[in-house]
Amino acid sequence: MRFRSDPRQIRGSIAPLMTPFTADGELDHAGLANLVHWQLASGTHGISLGGSTGEPGAQTLDERAEAIRVVAQAVADRVPFVPGTGSAKLDETLELTAAAREAGADAVLVITPYYARPTQEALYTWYSTVARSFPDLPVIAYNVPSRTAVDLAPETVARLYADLENFVGIKETTKDFEHFSRVLHLCGRDLLVWSGIELLCLPLLALGGAGFVSATANIAPAACAQLYEAWQAGDLERARELHYGLHPLVDLLFVETNPAPGKWVLQQRGLLASGFVRPPLITPTEPGRQRITTLLAQGEQYLTPVDGFTVGGN
Repeated sequence: MRFRSDPRQIRGSIAPLMTPFTADGELDHAGLANLVHWQLASGTHGISLGGSTGEPGAQTLDERAEAIRVVAQAVADRVPFVPGTGSAKLDETLELTAAAREAGADAVLVITPYYARPTQEALYTWYSTVARSFPDLPVIAYNVPSRTAVDLAPETVARLYADLENFVGIKETTKDFEHFSRVLHLCGRDLLVWSGIELLCLPLLALGGAGFVSATANIAPAACAQLYEAWQAGDLERARELHYGLHPLVDLLFVETNPAPGKWVLQQRGLLASGFVRPPLITPTEPGRQRITTLLAQGEQYLTPVDGFTVGGN
């Protein structure tokens, strides 16, 4: 938790890990730790867990808390660790946030409460309660209206940022790129903003974003990290090359519902023993697998080597 006191170090490509399950649907903690080690060897700048890509809604609180502890131990303070601790219920969010703080998380990613469609005033109250309950822990909002049916307005983000010392940033997973700009305009560029939309990762950097939390990092962590590094180095041509080169892999991840396609790819590449996704998701259909295979071939040069990290290879 050495980054907790200075969350501005949480920058670059933050990989939102998939949660491995066995073929019987049980949590695969060894597989999860193996993914962390591969990510760090590939140059990933930070690790997240428990966002949409991690299937949090299909897990119990105890399972999510134990997965956070497994990842924290595997990360071992080498890079920032930012687990997702949000739920549709406040008591569950507070319980899981407490578990993350105890495990050594550097910050927490708290999704807007889904399904209930709270007002902006209710969202302000929600995030204020979480932040004030853990004043020593940086809190990052996770805005993903396509999954939650509610949008955290830029004005509400600005109000939270002004009122709460430990409200430090937001992961924006909206295709409304004006939203990114309005948030940074109202809050100032000290606010940490990460893109959760794969094809807006590079454009957000031009606005002053802190980086991205992109599902693509699950299959191409090195290329995602290099994209950020190229931008930081002023090598715009290389950054654009990686952005466009990753297009097929981005499309691959959403052939069917994320994270099923990506898990199938990781299993095929030997990084996971099983590509199992919990209901209501299913593993990719045969037409889906055919499309995934085609896109995988198109983006093959941007995949990260898995030597030494395949199942049984350590």
